[in-house]
Amino acid sequence: MIETRNKIDPNFNSASMSDLVFLLLIFFMLTSTLISPNAIKVLLPKSTSGQTMAKQNVTVAIDTNYQFFVENQPTPESELAPTIANYIANVQEATIKLHTDKTVPVQYVVTVIDAVNKINASTGQKHKVILATEATK
Repeated sequence: MIETRNKIDPNFNSASMSDLVFLLLIFFMLTSTLISPNAIKVLLPKSTSGQTMAKQNVTVAIDTNYQFFVENQPTPESELAPTIANYIANVQEATIKLHTDKTVPVQYVVTVIDAVNKINASTGQKHKVILATEATK
């Protein structure tokens, strides 16, 4: 009688199954970090790198008294969008550089961003706001 060399082993070897589970776990962990949530697109330069933008078309400042200045000219909040629009009328993708005191509430920063978004909506442009920071030493 001829005996076969390959015998069927009734025991289940789970070593390859655990390898597969770990590979799937790593795959899903990596792909989930690549998905970015919808957020407001605001460029925030890192203060430790000391990066500067090549060209800022308009500078907006907010002082400690919560007053707005467009190109060093005092501007009331209601005139913020039209004043910025006058400075960037002939620019396709302007950059608005925002200087603000660290004690100013975020609502005032959002007011400037809303003004630029209003200009973008009315003109169909893609102007952006960057927040100026002081380099750490």
